[in-house]
Order: sequence, then C-alpha cells, then structure tokens
Amino acid sequence: MDVGFKAAGFDLLAASELDKYACDTFRANHPESKLIEGDIDVFGEELYSYTAVDVVFGGPPCQGFSVAGKMDPDDPRSKLIFSFCNIIEKVKPKAFVMENVKALGALSKFEAVRTALISRFQKAGYTVTTHILNSKDFGVPQSRERVFFIGVKNGINPIYQGHFNKYFKAAPTLRDILIPLGKPGTKENDRICNAKVTLAAKPVLRKSPYAGMLFNGQGRPLNPDGWASTLPASMGGNRTPIIDNNHLYYGEGSWVEDYHKHLMAGGKPQGMHDVPSYLRRLTINEAALLQTFPKDYIWCGPSSKVYSQIGNAVPCRLAEVVASCVRDALSGSQGTETITVDSGENLEFAFT
Repeated sequence: MDVGFKAAGFDLLAASELDKYACDTFRANHPESKLIEGDIDVFGEELYSYTAVDVVFGGPPCQGFSVAGKMDPDDPRSKLIFSFCNIIEKVKPKAFVMENVKALGALSKFEAVRTALISRFQKAGYTVTTHILNSKDFGVPQSRERVFFIGVKNGINPIYQGHFNKYFKAAPTLRDILIPLGKPGTKENDRICNAKVTLAAKPVLRKSPYAGMLFNGQGRPLNPDGWASTLPASMGGNRTPIIDNNHLYYGEGSWVEDYHKHLMAGGKPQGMHDVPSYLRRLTINEAALLQTFPKDYIWCGPSSKVYSQIGNAVPCRLAEVVASCVRDALSGSQGTETITVDSGENLEFAFT
C-alpha cells in the first residue's frame, strides 16, 4: 500500500518487513524511509517512539482467512492482525487502515475475530467502519475484492461507503493495459516467465472458459477483453496466469474459448502438450501493471519472489483511493507523515 499512500500525498517514515527480497524492493523504491527488517513482534518497539503520527496502515498476513488457503483463524499468521492492534494502541495515530481478504469481513465463521478486533480498536478510542471494495470499481483492470477496516479517533468524522463514490473510475480491459506495454521480450516487457503451458488430462469445467481448470497448475487463462481475476501471491511457474498472444495482439479468435466450447459439447480432452505456441504466461511487467504499479517500479529478487510480492500487494490505485478518503477525513491537519510497518509474509503497517 506504500505506493498508493505516497500518491495520495503521505510521506513514509519507516517500514518493517520480514522477507529479504521485499526488504530489498522497499529500499530500492523508498531510500528516504527507515526500514526495520525482522519480525514485528520482536522489533515493533522501535516504532513506538514515533509520535504525532496521522495514519497507520497495514495488511497483516491473510492466509488463515483466505479462500485460497485453509481459512483457519487459528493459523499463527492470523494472529498478526492483533499485532496491528498493538501498534495502534501504542502509537495512537489519528486514523488507521487495516486491509485483509474479503472473507475476514464477510464470513460468519470469522465474526468472533471481527468482533474482538473492532472491540480493541473501540477501546483504544476509535470509531471503526468496515468496507469491502472491488479494485475494478476504481480503475484497476482486476476484479479483486478486499476488506478495509478504517478507524478514526473519536471526534473525527468517520469514513462511510459513500465517501468512496467520488473516486469511482471505470476499469480498462487487459487489452487496454497490455498492448501499449509491448510484446514479451521487448524493452519494457522483458521479465518473462518460461514455464510451459500444458493441458489438464481431466479438465474441470465451469460456465466461463476463464474459470475452472483447463490447464495444469493453478494459472488460469485471462480474457484480454475483460478484467483479470485476483492475481495470487502463488504466481510463478505453472501457477502464473495464461495469455493468448494471437487473441491479444492480432484480434484472432480465442483458442481457450474454442477449446472450452469443444469440451462443453462433450469433446475429448486433447493431449497434454497439444497447446499452440502462442499461449504463454503473464510476464512480471504485465502482472505489475495489472496491479497498477508504476512502470519504473524496481523489483528485487528471483522471479518467483517478485511474482509473490506483486500478488501479495494491494493494487496501488485502490490503495490511493483509500488513502485519499483518509486524507479527506483528516483535512486541515498539518505535517502529514506516514510510517509503514510490514513484517512476516507481508504484514504491512503504516503511520501517517
């Protein structure tokens, strides 16, 4: 969320991150900010010295609440949402933003967790509102829903769903975003994924050709004329989404749609390697653009780690919208500053 908050006018004072490569990426893009590398529960006290902070924002690990995971609220990583509470209680910012997967904000099985979380924030003196936002409603070419717990100190007007309406923006299609970037292997699109695309021997069919499982691995095909589904943190290798070059660049029919139609009509699956060469994996550059990162953003680490960093991120444009709503609520405050705290599998906090 760092990029989005900076775009909304906040300054990053410090960050905490556990992952080595994410630390390298942060340093490369935010050399002016302090970075605390390590477990937030061990090194978090370094952050308590920051006073007169406007906002704390963060995205604690969500594997225990994720539909893509086991959805186990007892997963140790799930406890890090309460590490976020510790930061709020000690630093006492004017406002905070905590992001997580939609399930934490929507499913009844997590109601006890939500209640405990909000109760702690309220006892610390905050009015808390919960918002489930879809990235595609704010100019991001990706249908990606996330929950945001936004708190402001009692006495400050809280942020309601209607406050986001002024930032609504229709999302472009993948075609709109990817074609100007250039084809894989060109100067601005040079971080390619060489993982082969192979067909599933026992395909799982859904109504849409872009759902189900037509291919081996978890990488699903993307429709150039629509939005991407959520880009997962597990991207890399055969878990990377698939693009039809001929459909994207030359306006030819979709091989994926034709093959799906064949299977839905009762046709037999083709051989594992019977895939045309123009079906390929989404590149790192393309994935970053679909998450609305700037083209000049610097990524550090091997490809698999970079894909993970991209998939774990909140789309920059969505983060900017949330940050702008917080900025609006705090309008009139002077000397806005931000601390980002990111620890343990993308546990991310920030203070403004």
